[in-house]
Amino acid sequence: MSAILVTNKMTKRFGGLVAVDSLDISIEENSIHSVIGPNGAGKTTLFNCITGFYKPEEGAIQFGQNSLVGKLPDRIVKLGIARTYQNIRLFPNLTAKENILVGGHSHLKSGLFGAVLGLPRTRREEKEASDGALKLLDFINLTGKGEFLAKNFPYGEQRRLEIARALASRPKILLLDEPTAGMNPSETQAMCDFIEHLRDELGITIILIEHQMRVVMGISETITVLDYGKKIAEGNPDEIKSNATVIEAYLGKGSAAEAH
Repeated sequence: MSAILVTNKMTKRFGGLVAVDSLDISIEENSIHSVIGPNGAGKTTLFNCITGFYKPEEGAIQFGQNSLVGKLPDRIVKLGIARTYQNIRLFPNLTAKENILVGGHSHLKSGLFGAVLGLPRTRREEKEASDGALKLLDFINLTGKGEFLAKNFPYGEQRRLEIARALASRPKILLLDEPTAGMNPSETQAMCDFIEHLRDELGITIILIEHQMRVVMGISETITVLDYGKKIAEGNPDEIKSNATVIEAYLGKGSAAEAH
């Protein structure tokens, strides 16, 4: 496999705090790559830099032939990178279908003029978007629930709906920020299966921030460990579980044993 996303000596500062420190990371295409580390390690800052919410002071972020440094978030979405958030950010009073349609707006070509006049091209585009939203609802096992308000779905289904909204932007890379947070064991296993299904069925590269070590060790090909903004280790699950530096800085003996 070849790398689809690469950072080179990427550094992000907030005043005197170095949140991400000269980070080199290479994400292989069609992989599940987890980023772990204690709170404050720089994981979400990394996501925010990749998606254009923050601009690094130094270094590079390369997505295929495109440099992402300095690009606005909407432009990065159009290039093929989408994300979810640790705290669900659905529009609670919109329907499931409407939430997904919002996610696909970056690919719509018709403007306000076409919508007001009801031009044929605009109607075709609206029909295609609607059909695509229904297909995504089928994909996340919410068939027939397109008109339900997002706030009325159980927690696990809201998580899947948020992922479907991200998928509506047709990403090549999907960044998932703690997708199993707040889930019980059966919901967690269902989400793990779903993430693997995303990669296998849609060919999407997954970058995952996750605190549950059983999740990380169970579905990741590669794991990058951050501590105080620095990369302290990287490797496959077996290498990370046995890495003394990782155990000392983050896992601890109990967590390392649990990961097995």
